[in-house]
Amino acid sequence: MQRREALKLLLAGGVLPALPTDVFAFFQGAHPASGYSLRTLNPHQNDTVVAMIDQIIPETDTPGAKGARVNEFIDVILTEWANDEERKNFLGGLAGVDKQSNELFGKNFVDASAAQQVTLLRAMDESIAAQRARRRRHGNTIPDDRDKQLQGDFFTVFKGITVHGYYTSEVAFSKELKLEIIPGAHHGCVPLPAEKKA
Repeated sequence: MQRREALKLLLAGGVLPALPTDVFAFFQGAHPASGYSLRTLNPHQNDTVVAMIDQIIPETDTPGAKGARVNEFIDVILTEWANDEERKNFLGGLAGVDKQSNELFGKNFVDASAAQQVTLLRAMDESIAAQRARRRRHGNTIPDDRDKQLQGDFFTVFKGITVHGYYTSEVAFSKELKLEIIPGAHHGCVPLPAEKKA
């Protein structure tokens, strides 16, 4: 699978349980090693992403999206997978979250209370659902540019990337899903090193 194909899956909001094992492994490979330095998100954008992912998948008895470092996964996607237009749209959508937060609460999203953050995220989610419901109610089943706008809606894309980033992380895989990573191959006929023979 190519990165562009995988990115299309992310942007379309592909469902994780339906992902074949190789695609699942492909997303796991996008997670950065510890000590990763941000390359696309500036500190404020990163703080906004962290606040948003923490509300979408909060910590419970298992680590949430923040603990799984999904913000770094998002930075890798933006840096290595997204083209200039996709990156610009994503960052513009992120700025739009601050704009809406300032209009509603008089402060940036990261400075809003947890209750205000949840209120704003729910409003964004409900707005998308209402648009889709109106379209279905009027019987328009032919895709047009408005469908593309809905599919490419920032918050829908953001949630999709957050969920994919979380559930393909080692933290979620082992602690949330309680699964074991099975090695891709077993080489039983490998000679034992001299220091191990004693």
